[in-house]
Amino acid sequence: MTATPASLSEARALLLSPLGPVARAGRPGGAAPRVSFEFFPPKTDQAEENLWLAVRRLEPLNPAFVSVTYGAGGSTRERTHRTVTRILSETTLKPAAHLTCVEASRDEVDQVIREYKAAGVNHIVALRGDPPGGPNASGGIGGVYQPRPDGYANATELSEAISRVGGFEISVGVYPEKHPESPSIDHDIEVLKAKVDAGATRAVSQFFFDIDAFLRFRDRVAAAGVTIPLIPGVMPVTNFGALKRMSGACGASVPDWLGAHFEGLDEDPDTRRLIAASVAAETCARLQEEGFGDFHFYTLNRADLVYAICRVLGVREGQSSPDGGGVGEADGGGLPHAPTPGAGPLHHPSGGPPPPMGEDKQ
Repeated sequence: MTATPASLSEARALLLSPLGPVARAGRPGGAAPRVSFEFFPPKTDQAEENLWLAVRRLEPLNPAFVSVTYGAGGSTRERTHRTVTRILSETTLKPAAHLTCVEASRDEVDQVIREYKAAGVNHIVALRGDPPGGPNASGGIGGVYQPRPDGYANATELSEAISRVGGFEISVGVYPEKHPESPSIDHDIEVLKAKVDAGATRAVSQFFFDIDAFLRFRDRVAAAGVTIPLIPGVMPVTNFGALKRMSGACGASVPDWLGAHFEGLDEDPDTRRLIAASVAAETCARLQEEGFGDFHFYTLNRADLVYAICRVLGVREGQSSPDGGGVGEADGGGLPHAPTPGAGPLHHPSGGPPPPMGEDKQ
């Protein structure tokens, strides 16, 4: 790809600017990105209160949508449905419901899809799902998945089922680094393309910390001819020990520099939170300069850090969610770069609580 004079001048201006990506992201007159937020359905009264405090805190930012996760093995099916319908009826937000194939027949899943349509939900996050059970059981994240004979086998089949009902946006997952269950990156790319053929309209990534790996992933997806929007998934992390466990299960690499930032802070939650916000804001600001116009935040039902990061990016209360964004948008927002020689990895997401995007596999 030959750089245009305009792009060369923009690149030179960035190199000569005394400001870093975070400062440039927040400067007056800059274009604010579209944002979306992920929540998980609460299990207790206190968790319910925390969830709705987070929802109300983030609602004024006018996100493009908010998603509600589906636990391993479909364990939160009723709570997910209840949370989605309450968001729909009591807020101005546009809810997207996670839906998985695990431990359900095709008829049961089809019924859920029809119920969401009847309730006015027009966005589903289609995920294969994690096997039921904990990390030390035969199932759970990282366990062996066995589809039911009478069920949908994967997110591609689930996307096809949603498309047959019609009237839905369909988000699917991708992994910036190779999915732990995938035999190869090429296989991951073929899976994503099959999901697009089945009706997927948006791809949201698992959380990541290696920005260069994510950009190589972006280029690889573009080279494969995938044109649906690619949305970076961002998780502000305050508990490094929990992050290591989540990352090991979902295949996200944790760079040494991140561990060094959190070293010795086990009893200092305030400093950990400041570090988490700064790392996430820097990630978003850099990706914004790479042309990304959408960001999906795994809130873990906490609003404070996400709200602060959105402020850094120029997202303000009362603003309309801007059009465009995301790699692959027809208006040119976040257009992919030309393929990079030797570029690497790809795949798909899931739900939470931790790890977000843990539900989707194939």
